[in-house]
Amino acid sequence: MIRIELDEASLGATRIAISPLRDAFCALHLALPWRRPSWPYQEWVVGAREVWREDERLAPLRDLLAEGRYEVSDFLLPRPVGTVNVHEELDQLRSTDPEFVRAQAAVSFPGMADEPFLLPYLKDPQAACAALADAYAAWWEGAIEPYWPTMRRLVEDEVLLRARTFATEGVDTLFSGLEARGRWERPVLELTKYYEAEYAAGERRLVLVPLVFAEGCRLYSTDDPEVVAVSYQARGAATLREPAEPVAEDRLGLMLGRGRAAVLRELAGPLTTAGLADRLGLAPSTVSEHLSVLAEAGVVTRHRVGRSVYYQLTDTGRSLLALLSGEGVLHAVA
Repeated sequence: MIRIELDEASLGATRIAISPLRDAFCALHLALPWRRPSWPYQEWVVGAREVWREDERLAPLRDLLAEGRYEVSDFLLPRPVGTVNVHEELDQLRSTDPEFVRAQAAVSFPGMADEPFLLPYLKDPQAACAALADAYAAWWEGAIEPYWPTMRRLVEDEVLLRARTFATEGVDTLFSGLEARGRWERPVLELTKYYEAEYAAGERRLVLVPLVFAEGCRLYSTDDPEVVAVSYQARGAATLREPAEPVAEDRLGLMLGRGRAAVLRELAGPLTTAGLADRLGLAPSTVSEHLSVLAEAGVVTRHRVGRSVYYQLTDTGRSLLALLSGEGVLHAVA
């Protein structure tokens, strides 16, 4: 069990951030040959394991994650900054302070300084991190990128939901509904792990990172001087199941018009007019008009949080979507 004590300063500065690189890393753990992924990941893992076996560019990752090496060093994963672009995080990795890499390598792999897999991180950390970033990029390209549009929607929706909960109901409600493997008993956040450790956040801010592939591993980072980062399972992992057969014709589009149908399809979770416009590449005024019509028809509902108005599907909207396009809302997997 990992216990992280959070003071009022840490709790007050809590934020939620997306990290595609952390999702890719946990996905990689889930694809390792000795893992047995649960149902939502079983279709995905077949192709992912082929990438893991066959792509020689992944050698630096294979060396670090050989069976028996379970330590996750902070130099493997830069601080989450909330980007949806994995290449921004890989640029962070390439620019990691060489002394930090050496220090973390020594802590994570004690007594292994002469091991071939670790020597590059001790002798030339900058070159080693560049090679590691290239390996991540190859893994992303082969195993994650085709799924990223769906994953991005899931984690963005998760951020909106959790941010709204935090803003309207407070941190206790935010933590109590986080997930089964995390438990909040003020002022301690407990994470289920196979070993015991205790940490105090001090005045560092807490960053929660929702992941689609959190079944691969739960991540927590406590060595950063400014943040304590904790990952958790985002809802909706079932979307990684085998894709449905394509629909022969767009019946939803024929009934509602393509613009309104596109708006309806995007509303898997609460979104603002501006958020929908960004996703669809439409003018906010156009999206607003579509939303007004859909709300009047009873297929979407609106609610205000502060200055923002969020829209989401009603039960009628979900039924319509499922009936006409085979896109019913999927249930989350715990």
